Amino acid sequence: MEFGKVADAQLLEIDFTLPPDAAITTATLSRSKNKQPLQVYVGCASWGQKVWKGNLFPPKTKDADFLSEYVKHFNMIELNATHYRMYDAETITKWKNKAAANPGFKFCPKVNQLISHIKRLKGADELTTSFLESMLAFEEKLGPIFLQMSDNYLPKNFAELEIYLESLPRDLPIFTELRHRDWFADDAHRNAAFQLMQRLGIGAIITDTAGRRDVIHMALPTNDAFIRFVGNALHPTDYIRIESWVERIKQWANQGLRAVYFGMHQSDEVAAPILCDYLIERLNKELNLSIARPRLQAPANELF
Repeated sequence: MEFGKVADAQLLEIDFTLPPDAAITTATLSRSKNKQPLQVYVGCASWGQKVWKGNLFPPKTKDADFLSEYVKHFNMIELNATHYRMYDAETITKWKNKAAANPGFKFCPKVNQLISHIKRLKGADELTTSFLESMLAFEEKLGPIFLQMSDNYLPKNFAELEIYLESLPRDLPIFTELRHRDWFADDAHRNAAFQLMQRLGIGAIITDTAGRRDVIHMALPTNDAFIRFVGNALHPTDYIRIESWVERIKQWANQGLRAVYFGMHQSDEVAAPILCDYLIERLNKELNLSIARPRLQAPANELF
């Protein structure tokens, strides 16, 4: 993910402190009736990474077997492929079947760009219906569907956003990601967006990326969190930032958070499973969980 990318020389100049929780987060979690252990899903943005052969996948893994290998290590995938191509239910079913070996695995598909970026939500009803019908083929393995709006989608488009979100089925887990600075620079725009999501039971993506600290809004309109973390090839700040997230997730879990989905992005994808492993190790320790860790074939300092 290039969104918010900065030069390595700038990383030590950035304040990576997580902001305080938004008021809506406190309100949401205070009403939570969740008494079950926190559900944690950690994964990457793609299963088709050839650079993982020999460290995460067996050296001679065929491309067609990447997904079958991926589900041995992670319990979710942030499925960006669906943003660039409309897939039919038959293809989705094949993917679901390849993940059968991991009963708790979740696919988190990104809404197709024809809907979000080309039509910009207007006149997109038929496309949306077609997209969602295909995603339903994931059945029990369907995780949150996330709608990412383009960087130039402005608060002046709020009416269209409201109409579109209101048209979505309420029985599907849906998250929205807003990116333009004006959504976060003005309290009125910010509050209107998150209150809309809260009213409709739609989650808000939190994107943690070095060059756009404003999108770390810390607003939870629902009692599920979806974090998209953009690392910098295992720069020391990656680990500092992960520690901050472990602490915040622990805090939210104590307040009633139901589930967290954590999608790991790295400038060099060799690093993604390594940082996933570190995150899972720390969450297991701090929250007394037993999330399966990716089985890396060598120590991190030898893999990267």
